[in-house]
Amino acid sequence: MPILNKDMTLCISLSARPSNNGTRFHNHLYEQLDLNWIYKAFAPTNLEQAIAGVRGLGIRGCAVSMPYKEDVIALVDEMDPSAKAIDSVNTIVNTDGRLLAYNTDYTAIQQLLASNQVPASYSVLVQGAGGMAKATVAALRDAGFADVTVLARNETTGRALADQYGFQWRPELDGGTADLIINVTPLGMAGGSDVDTLAFPQETIDAASVVFDVVALPAETPLIKAARAAGKPVITGAEVATIQALEQFVLYTGVRPTPEQVRAAEEFMRAQ
Repeated sequence: MPILNKDMTLCISLSARPSNNGTRFHNHLYEQLDLNWIYKAFAPTNLEQAIAGVRGLGIRGCAVSMPYKEDVIALVDEMDPSAKAIDSVNTIVNTDGRLLAYNTDYTAIQQLLASNQVPASYSVLVQGAGGMAKATVAALRDAGFADVTVLARNETTGRALADQYGFQWRPELDGGTADLIINVTPLGMAGGSDVDTLAFPQETIDAASVVFDVVALPAETPLIKAARAAGKPVITGAEVATIQALEQFVLYTGVRPTPEQVRAAEEFMRAQ
């Protein structure tokens, strides 16, 4: 990475629980591609002021993580169709003070369902109803999944999300099972009080055919560990993080790294 200098382009991430995933991934690619850029993670104390800083300081790119993916909508100038379609933002690109919002989470979920050849005939349980859940449910719908249940204690948001895509809502699992189970809540996320919490009961994991956890840090969440121990195929949040971060990188820089460069950045990210 170049020595800090006045001409450096800055990109940032905003999250309640920042990790080094994006920081390591983006900065490693900047170094590989000899770009005079730098990436830094932040936990904002005031979201409105943070977004004003993106605009006022000329920060080129801003990744948005839980729980801000819906709250930032009112603070940007324009929504790309990828974000507007699901009312959720994970990427902001600043061009001369104009903030355009995108969602690359959807792309990541869509690609992983396809690359793991998850049958659209599978029944699905999606736990959560926030911004990441919106991207996940939209990707499931567009991939042809029909038997999907949204699990969310908040009836207003949970039912609204399920109804929007023609799926079912339930306030809690209550012994239910499905072929594909997906956690889109912070359960099991590093840095929180729920870091050791198993997002689904063991019997639900045992009954599933595929287990998917969008939590990226740690890469081996309690849910992923339990699924591996049960011999289940898994899709991890670390995989989601790589794909969505790559698409963010392209939006920010206009450069698409080679597959070899992406693999090197991914290995560097996971080696922390």
